[in-house]
Amino acid sequence: MNFLAHFHLAWPDSGLVAGGLEGDYCKGPLGNNMPIAIKRGVKLHRSIDAYTDSHPLVIELRREFPPALRRYAGILIDLGFDYCLTRRWSHYSTLALEEFNDAVLRLLLDQQDNLSTDCQTMLARLIEHNILGAYHDWQTVSIAAARIGERFQRGNPLRDVDREMASLKCRLEYTFSNFYPQLLGFSNEQKRHLELVHDR
Repeated sequence: MNFLAHFHLAWPDSGLVAGGLEGDYCKGPLGNNMPIAIKRGVKLHRSIDAYTDSHPLVIELRREFPPALRRYAGILIDLGFDYCLTRRWSHYSTLALEEFNDAVLRLLLDQQDNLSTDCQTMLARLIEHNILGAYHDWQTVSIAAARIGERFQRGNPLRDVDREMASLKCRLEYTFSNFYPQLLGFSNEQKRHLELVHDR
């Protein structure tokens, strides 16, 4: 999942939200220097990603991508799902989307001293470019994909995916509407489990 979904699934616990961002940058074993609350958030982030990648609906959706893009389907699905979440936001939150985004950024700013350097850099970009607020626009999916593709060493396979993504838009929205409630239920179970483990 991408930024907005991870923040929504972690909300309103501040440590889980911070871990929702840190999870993109913290690989391997979790160090002792990381605050316990954020460590729990990274664990939640990882469990959400694993659940998503192995879910039958997502696996089926991945097969719909053209062969040349199938290797990168996970990235494109994550980006597309953030768009879908903004479109159906009122189904999943009582907070207005703009209000939620502002609250998340304030929360992350309050904890930035506990975040890694990479996380702090990403937080600055989230604020500067209003990335969370941009996903209501379908074009953001292709723009974000192209930027991610710039990290690849052998050319950018995600430079021009507008046509392919447009052909998959309805399927993305259909899959999201069926998958996200299940992911939300899974995330809530994981949050309860992490609380129980922490309390012992």
